[in-house]
Amino acid sequence: MSGEIKSATITELDAVALLFDEYRQFYQQEADLDLARQFINARIQHNDSVIFVALDTQGHGLGFCQLYPTFSSISACSILILSDLYVTQHARCVGLGRRLMNCVLEYAYANRITSITLETHKNNQQAQALYESLGFVLDKEFLTYSLDVERVLK
Repeated sequence: MSGEIKSATITELDAVALLFDEYRQFYQQEADLDLARQFINARIQHNDSVIFVALDTQGHGLGFCQLYPTFSSISACSILILSDLYVTQHARCVGLGRRLMNCVLEYAYANRITSITLETHKNNQQAQALYESLGFVLDKEFLTYSLDVERVLK
């Protein structure tokens, strides 16, 4: 179950959308394949994210990662935000997450990206172990805040 990893295009939309829907469910969101498909379609059409997808020999999705290119004002350089990394339950523990992450690192290096940031749930020990094994360092200097705009402005 090694899986071919490729940069996702509109051809892989359905496979990525299904994986994205599963990923959102992993983070306690309601299943909504239409929403997932619309969101991924928009990212591909607007070319505002980079998506790598692992496919089996029949073209079914095994895993994906999604990156958002942006900039760091402090470093005055291009950076990537690794927003999503997901491997299906039946494809876990065979190194697919690491292979996807290696694609991310190669992409960053080839595109002269100087830094990759990510966040993961504090209880997601498996992901933390993967990131740390690849050299990611837990940020203990900066705090992350978020705001639910709809909740605040209602």
